Amino acid sequence: MEDLEKLKYPIGHFECPEDITNAHIDQWILDLETLPNRLTILVNDFSETQLDTPYREGGWTVRQVIHHMADSHHHSYARFKWALTENRPLIKVYEEKLWSELIDAKTAPISLSLSYLTALHAKLVYMCKRLTPEDLKKSYIHPEGNVNVSVAENIGKYAWHSNHHFAHIETLAQRKSW
Repeated sequence: MEDLEKLKYPIGHFECPEDITNAHIDQWILDLETLPNRLTILVNDFSETQLDTPYREGGWTVRQVIHHMADSHHHSYARFKWALTENRPLIKVYEEKLWSELIDAKTAPISLSLSYLTALHAKLVYMCKRLTPEDLKKSYIHPEGNVNVSVAENIGKYAWHSNHHFAHIETLAQRKSW
């Protein structure tokens, strides 16, 4: 069971610091800024067979993980915008497992999502680098548990999410000696 947990969460679960410092924000923004290039370099030479290999038994394929990252970060970008422009809006969740079963997630070229992540992260990083301390305190409500999520915490969550899924692919490549 411990091995399955390590395969599912190779960098562990996200743990938000109680006191989010400027150093946390800066590191998280750097993680977001570097993800598209790091990911592209990692998967650039993968074959179609490698792209269609699950990162763990019963898990998504590399292709699905990459398309999931684009879908998820698309939603995150909207959540940032809502939090910054509305008073604690209740966000809509999406069925990520069902989205990962759609034809584009299973068969589309990864270049579509890699290009999208590059553009999306450039916009996100541009915005995040210019947030004020007041902006970082703004928040949205996540309907699963009615949890308040600040803009600062959301930066951390998506930096973690970037590294989490990058690690899925990287550890698979290491295990397979790709």
